[in-house]
Amino acid sequence: MDQYYILGRIGEGAHGIVLKAKHVETGEIVALKKVALRRLEDGIPNQALREIKALQEIEDNQYVVQLKAVFPHGAGFVLAFEFMLSDLAEVVRHAQRPLAPAQVKSYLQMLLKGVAFCHANNIVHRDLKPANLLISASGQLKIADFGLARVFSPDGSRLYTHQVATRWYRAPELLYGARQYDQGVDLWAVGCIMGELLNGSPLFPGENDIEQLCCVLRILGTPSPQVWPEITELPDYNKISFKEQAPVPLEEVLSDASLQALDLLGQFLLYPPRQRIAASQALLHQYFFTAPLPAHPSELPIPQRPGGPASKAHPGPPHVHDFHVDRPLEESLLDPELIRPFIPKG
Repeated sequence: MDQYYILGRIGEGAHGIVLKAKHVETGEIVALKKVALRRLEDGIPNQALREIKALQEIEDNQYVVQLKAVFPHGAGFVLAFEFMLSDLAEVVRHAQRPLAPAQVKSYLQMLLKGVAFCHANNIVHRDLKPANLLISASGQLKIADFGLARVFSPDGSRLYTHQVATRWYRAPELLYGARQYDQGVDLWAVGCIMGELLNGSPLFPGENDIEQLCCVLRILGTPSPQVWPEITELPDYNKISFKEQAPVPLEEVLSDASLQALDLLGQFLLYPPRQRIAASQALLHQYFFTAPLPAHPSELPIPQRPGGPASKAHPGPPHVHDFHVDRPLEESLLDPELIRPFIPKG
C-alpha cells in the first residue's frame, strides 16, 4: 500500500472496502478493493479468487474493467483496478425521465460488446446488473465485479450453484434451482438491464425468489413443457405451481419503446436458455442500425458517486445521424470486426 496515496472511500463490497487512491510514482488514479481474511487459515475467499482468475483469464478489453495489480496487505490483500467515476445504477437513478433512445442503445451496445468478449473467452459473469456496470469520466461503460464469475465448461458437465445473480436479474432456470446452466444466465440479465433502461425502473422487482418468479410470469406467462421442454428436469419444478397465466405483449409493458427494441428485448427474455440471442448476434440486430443511432459516449450522462460533487452530464454536440463531408469517414462505417465472424470464408 506504500505505493498508493489514499484519496477517499468509494464504497463497500462483499469482502471489504473500496478506496480511491493515487499511485505515488505514476500519478495514476485507481480503485483499491481491500479484501480482509477473517482468519489466516481460512485462506483467500472463493469469490475474490474467482474475480482474480476471471480477470486474468481474459486479455485487456475496453468494455471490461482492468485489474492492474494484486498484492498482499496485512491479514489480507488488495486488488487495484482502473478508477471509474460512476455506475449505470447511478445513471438510471439520477435520470429525470427514462433515458433517450440513443443513450439506451449506446449503453446496451457497450454492454453487449463486453459480454460477447467474456463469452468468447468462456467466462460467465453470473451477476450482471446496473451497479456492476461502471462508467468512466468519458462515458465508457465497463463490466466489473467478477466475484461470481466462472470459467465456463462448454460440454455442460459441470455443476454450479443456482444462488448467483442479484434477484431482479436472475434467470428463470436459476429460480427453479438449475445446477447446470450456461451463458444464457448472462443473456437474461442483459434483457433485464435493457428493459430497465427503456422503462426507467426494474422490469422484475421481486421481494423474494417466489415473488421474483411471479413478476416474470406476469409478463412472460406461465412456463410449460411445450414452451420450455427442459423445465421438467429442473430441481424445483414440481415444488412450485402457479395459476395459468397468458403472456402480456411487451408493447403493453413498454409502450414507448420502438418495435426494434421490443423485438430484441423479446429475444433475450425467453424461457429456454438456449434460445436466447447471443451477445455477438444481438450486436448485429437492426435495432442498432435504425435511427436514432447509438449516442457517442461523450453524449451520455455521467453522475458522480454518492458523496461526490453534484451530478453532471457531458452535454456534447447534438446527436446528428446524417452524413457530413466534414466528418471523418470512419465515424460513418460499421466496425468490420462485428461482422467478420459471420462472413463465409473462402
